[in-house]
Amino acid sequence: MEEKKSKQKKRGKRAEKGPNQRLRQRTAVLIIVILVFGFGAAFVRLSYLTIVKGSSLQESAVDQMLRDTTLPAKRGSIYDCNGTVLAESASTWQVVMVPNNFDNDTQREAAAKGLSEILGVDYDNVLKKSKQDNYYSVVKRKIEVEQRDKILELEQKLTKDYDCGEVITLLDDYKRYYPHDELASCVIGFAGSDEQGLEGVEYMYDDYLAGTPGRRVTAMNAQGTDMPFQYEQNIEAKNGNNIYLTIDANIQSICEKYMAQGIVDNNVINRGVCIAMDVNTCAVLAMVTANGYNLNDPYSLPRDVEAQIAQLPEKEQNDAESKALAQMWRNKAVADTYMPGSVFKMCTASMALEENKVNDNTTFVCGGSMVVEDYKINCSVLAGHGTQNFVEAICNSCNPAFIQIGQMVGMSKFRQYYTAFGFADKSGIDLPGEAEDTFWPESQMNKVDLAVASFGQNFQITPISMITACSAVANGGYVLQPYVVSKITDASGNVIKNVEKKVKRQVISKETSDHMNEILGYNSQTHGATAGYVAGYRVGGKTGTSEKIGVVKPQSHFEKDYIASFCGYAPADDPQIALLVFFDTPDGDTYYGSQVSSPVFINIMTELLPYLEVKTDYSEEDLAYIDVSAGNYTGLNVEEAKKRVESDGFTAHVIGEGTTVLSQIPAVSSRMAPGGSIVLYTDEAGKSETVEVPDFANFAPYEVNSIAAAYNLNISFGGSVSSNGVAIAQDIAPGTKVSPGTVITVTFGAGASDFNE
Repeated sequence: MEEKKSKQKKRGKRAEKGPNQRLRQRTAVLIIVILVFGFGAAFVRLSYLTIVKGSSLQESAVDQMLRDTTLPAKRGSIYDCNGTVLAESASTWQVVMVPNNFDNDTQREAAAKGLSEILGVDYDNVLKKSKQDNYYSVVKRKIEVEQRDKILELEQKLTKDYDCGEVITLLDDYKRYYPHDELASCVIGFAGSDEQGLEGVEYMYDDYLAGTPGRRVTAMNAQGTDMPFQYEQNIEAKNGNNIYLTIDANIQSICEKYMAQGIVDNNVINRGVCIAMDVNTCAVLAMVTANGYNLNDPYSLPRDVEAQIAQLPEKEQNDAESKALAQMWRNKAVADTYMPGSVFKMCTASMALEENKVNDNTTFVCGGSMVVEDYKINCSVLAGHGTQNFVEAICNSCNPAFIQIGQMVGMSKFRQYYTAFGFADKSGIDLPGEAEDTFWPESQMNKVDLAVASFGQNFQITPISMITACSAVANGGYVLQPYVVSKITDASGNVIKNVEKKVKRQVISKETSDHMNEILGYNSQTHGATAGYVAGYRVGGKTGTSEKIGVVKPQSHFEKDYIASFCGYAPADDPQIALLVFFDTPDGDTYYGSQVSSPVFINIMTELLPYLEVKTDYSEEDLAYIDVSAGNYTGLNVEEAKKRVESDGFTAHVIGEGTTVLSQIPAVSSRMAPGGSIVLYTDEAGKSETVEVPDFANFAPYEVNSIAAAYNLNISFGGSVSSNGVAIAQDIAPGTKVSPGTVITVTFGAGASDFNE
């Protein structure tokens, strides 16, 4: 009964609430649920945007309000060791329009017309830029002074004619210049239009040279338009650091001059290399890949190469041009390898001396060839050198003797010294693209390989590694790391990095080094022109003529393809400078290093050693061929002039009927051989007299002197004026009509039958 009453009571309460009450309750619950989920989702989204995406959204907001423009930094300069500028960035300007300052289309059209005419840019494109909704629009970068002045005149004219605000402005910019064009191009390299280093030192030291760009931050209004310039903030650029090279521009110029002539004289197909190095530090004083390219115009190929490319199918031309440019920019001194040939014999001889396997009296027999494991290897002298001692074997550059020397050293020790001299590793020079050597793996090297390796054949090394090893032979046995940068300074001149010599190891003792200097110096003295003899100096060195194996032979009248080289140093009794000269595929009259590279080596050293103030030590034979200066004999009476000429060691020849000397040939201070003729003119009539220049080719120095005297001409001696030297060139062609007394410069070198390879 009680239970029944309770149920009835509950039904009554529900009846009292009614349907409206229940609806309100449900609505309230639904609202609460919606609020919880809605605000929860909003909270989660807000948390995501503020915590997770906050920083990126802030950056986007700033980007919408600000325009950030990069301001270029001035790239650092490159100097030679004497402070001569080799590369610099000169001031140029960016031409910028201010579109929002234009009032009408007439102004825009006038500005576009003026800019297009001055800058050589498209009128329609400039007009389009003038209609952009901003305060900053670049028209052209890197304009120079002449165009800048015209732009300033245009701006003034627009302001005056149209009474408008600043619609054109100029901003600082920079452009890379190379004052000496081709000089040291393979070392310096070049920078691109964006001032980024692309080759050579410009590439290798780009991080130092580049500097830090600045910024121009411009505010934008709500419509996204740049606000005027007064709402800008500038962050100044930091200029790049300056690089000082070990290269001496004077030495570089001398080397390039004679290498270019060597290319022409010997019709060299695959260019040539010359490296001059400080023996005691391995600082590179000059590095030449002949012929170089114009650093101010690095994308222009030689005309003959362009002509060849133009003959190709059109679809092949772009690829051919890219390959030709890469080849032109390639630094053969570092990036190419070659077989050193007999130049390497200085290393083989040093090994044998250091290991006490030989002494000066050790004898070797050469019958013109030698058989190693049924493989016949010839000597350059097919008749053979017979019995010779160690010193004679080096001077004769005898292959069979060096095969025997290599066998004495042994395969294991030979490999150890090869590595110790630095050939197995890159030299570490601070230039890009250095190549690695190619040598036999230890497990594959046999007795024949050792035999040919002993005289520098069938393996390949870089030129920079060869001259580094040569320096080690000369400097007491120390293998050093070569380098081309001596120091780096900031824009204010403060030194931030100094480069000092780095000793890697000592490969031979000082005693062995001193002995090799003595032997190689003796080689130069006894073999003269073929061994790099330079009058007045003791030179140590070695020729090399290596056959190229495993390469595509170019069109040549020789049966095989060769590299002719000479590597040496001076003075032999106190080594200071080493010099490597090699020509890749000479296709002239000969391919021997003694006849192709030795004359170039001699000519370069003849200028370098006096420039470096190396003390001379002339022999009596040298003194007979050392040029002297002609005195001044004009204005004197004939008898007095003749006495003065004779007292100066010359012979006087008077032409004319007068009593006073009016003029003379050679001119005052002209350089000429001692004992030459001075022609004294006493009237104008005698000046019409001429003589015909004889052909001095293949005559010895004393013979050239006698012939010149017979023709009443004078000689200036160049090249290797030694007992076995012969005339190989003259600066005035045979048959030319000249005045009596004219000085003919005759260059001497090795004769056609003289070589020791």
